[in-house]
Amino acid sequence: MTETLRADLHVHTCHSNVSGTLPFLGSRDCYSSPLDVYRVAKARGMDLVTITDHDSIGGALELLDRLPGADDIIIGEEVSCWIPDTGIQVHFGVYGTDEALHRDLQPLRGNAFDVAARLRQAGVVFALNHLLHFYRGQIPFDDYLRLLDEVPALEVRNGTMLPTHNGLVESLAVHRPGGGRFGMTAGSDAHTLRRVGLTWTEAPGRTREEFMANLRAGRGRPGGSHGGTTAVAGDAYGVVGSYVAALAGFGPRDLRGLRRAACLAFAVVSSPAQFTPWLVAWSGKSREAREVARARAHFMQSAARSGRTWPQESGA
Repeated sequence: MTETLRADLHVHTCHSNVSGTLPFLGSRDCYSSPLDVYRVAKARGMDLVTITDHDSIGGALELLDRLPGADDIIIGEEVSCWIPDTGIQVHFGVYGTDEALHRDLQPLRGNAFDVAARLRQAGVVFALNHLLHFYRGQIPFDDYLRLLDEVPALEVRNGTMLPTHNGLVESLAVHRPGGGRFGMTAGSDAHTLRRVGLTWTEAPGRTREEFMANLRAGRGRPGGSHGGTTAVAGDAYGVVGSYVAALAGFGPRDLRGLRRAACLAFAVVSSPAQFTPWLVAWSGKSREAREVARARAHFMQSAARSGRTWPQESGA
């Protein structure tokens, strides 16, 4: 029997720094320490641990400093970039990176195609994460799908995305337009410790290097939980709680003086409206469901024009 390894390939830590939601509050996207993420991931059966902070490899490097000589850590990040002249943000999950490549990517992030070209040149494993998360009809769908020509792999199971979204992307990975297949990755997209290690990628191998080689060769397979309103809202409430605790002195001192006092006052005054994160999550998932339905119709029509049948999707 072939030995396999598991890794949650989409996890955030406190190095995912300033949140894009209400940035004036100075909240981080996540408050989990890298070492806590490592311990939870291992306790939940992950053989390898990856940290993919937003535009930072600081979490992975901190973990390596804390665990010198560890051979079960993959240096990763989630690179935020944009499709030029569209306002559409794109996230690439990158694995096996280093400080030099991380620096090279920063000035390229205004153009997702340039980022993808540099990643291909470097020969690292990377995937387009949560395909429809930022797409809202800003450009024709076929124009958006040009991005698929630039990537070797797709994140086919994200622990915050709906089962229908994940099922659609997995079908797309297996039945790649023009023939062939995409590689597949999967991860929890956890911004708190609550969901770390509950969604994962499995690939053959006995070592980190063998796992990475098989992932690069397209032998990764998804496993674990899908997402929805509860997953997103749960993370949001966890981050809000950690943010308030930090303001009260039980966490990183990101804000000081009058700004800290003002943000703490805002948190107290807005406490009766703490149903808002759940409402925002529900609204986002409703929009996601609509985009998935439109995308499925597009792929079915394209398949019919080509004399093919679009496959039945898991979660559909």
